[in-house]
Amino acid sequence: MEPFVKSEIKNGVGYITFFHPQSNSMPGTQLSNLAAEIEKLGKDNSAKVIVLKSEGDKAFCAGASFDELIAIKDLETGKKFFSGFAHVINAMRKAPKFIIACVQGKAVGGGVGIACAADYTIALEGASVKLSELAVGIGPFVVGPAVERKIGTSSFCQLTIDATEWKSSGWAKEKGLYAEVFKSIEEMDNAISSLTEKLSGSNPVAMAQLKKVMWEGTESWDKLLLERAAISGQLVLSEFTINAINKFKKKA
Repeated sequence: MEPFVKSEIKNGVGYITFFHPQSNSMPGTQLSNLAAEIEKLGKDNSAKVIVLKSEGDKAFCAGASFDELIAIKDLETGKKFFSGFAHVINAMRKAPKFIIACVQGKAVGGGVGIACAADYTIALEGASVKLSELAVGIGPFVVGPAVERKIGTSSFCQLTIDATEWKSSGWAKEKGLYAEVFKSIEEMDNAISSLTEKLSGSNPVAMAQLKKVMWEGTESWDKLLLERAAISGQLVLSEFTINAINKFKKKA
């Protein structure tokens, strides 16, 4: 299958689905398309709530595309690539509708950031999480504010520093990353249907105002996340990071 990002609206619910054959990793084009779909549904009055999910059963999102990372040769290109995650997170933050993320598989790096930027995230038991950026010489600079906001500074530090170890879905639920964890896709789908049915019948003005309240204090993120993207864009040019990414690619 070719990579895609697509959306549709059914019964007042906007569904956004993304896919990439490399464990749902995120090249720049994929990130741009995802941000655009979020913005589009945010403006469409026929969608009262947004559900964000990916295809496949192994990985929700493997984060940045290693192929694109290793191809970055200058600061401007690096900043532009990492700005893709900034645009997705900011689109989720500013959408005037609740975004429900369905995490059916493992989430790594930027995938954790996307899960944390959702307003309500549910997952399967196998959906463990890892912030692996430090292990390849970078750091979760762009997604860091979203992760820290969701799970707190202490838990964010645990994920960041212990960059090679997975944290279970149980850990993620305990820290507030996941609101609910289910044993099967059927149970998760039923929970999504039940929640979206309630939300699609709720007052859209009230939900939009609640969304603003929930994200108070993040108004600086348009600038902050781009500044963080520049840090990552610089680090990805280092010899340390280039060697680390090449080692990871050989293992994959």
